[in-house]
Amino acid sequence: MYGLGIAKGLLVTLTNLMRKPTTVQYPEEAVTQAPRFRGEEFTWYVERCTGCASCAKYCPLGIIRIVTHPGGLNIQEGESYAVDVFDIDIGRCMFCGLCVEACPYDALFMGSGFERARYRRGELVISVEELKQAEKRPSTWFRPQLEAKSYNPQTGKPLSWEEVGR
Repeated sequence: MYGLGIAKGLLVTLTNLMRKPTTVQYPEEAVTQAPRFRGEEFTWYVERCTGCASCAKYCPLGIIRIVTHPGGLNIQEGESYAVDVFDIDIGRCMFCGLCVEACPYDALFMGSGFERARYRRGELVISVEELKQAEKRPSTWFRPQLEAKSYNPQTGKPLSWEEVGR
């Protein structure tokens, strides 16, 4: 009775021992991602942003901090604001994407990066300077215009603000 159960268990172990592993050895091998993957980065196009703060209003956790002043631009259309502070605290972000959906000007996109580990929580805040200088590789999540072009953020080229609009 006990010998047969042990033999069956060893047989299962031996059959799985010869099987090809499905685990990816992450730091050595690149992990393949879907183009719609929403990662720990954001793509922000300052040229499209009017400073309306819709993204901050619709964020359920209140992690987006925006400080603006009247910019004197686009006065005929309703005057855009100059953005002084645009900080995103990704240490508290749940990556729901409501901020991206709320942006009426397609200025904010989810990114596709996920390697943003830090030792201190304060280092997880993405500042306006970092957003401006970041490589613009938006995720295709909630963006049918990018999916129609078959854009892949991992292998595709960085996109300008003219190429991502609806």
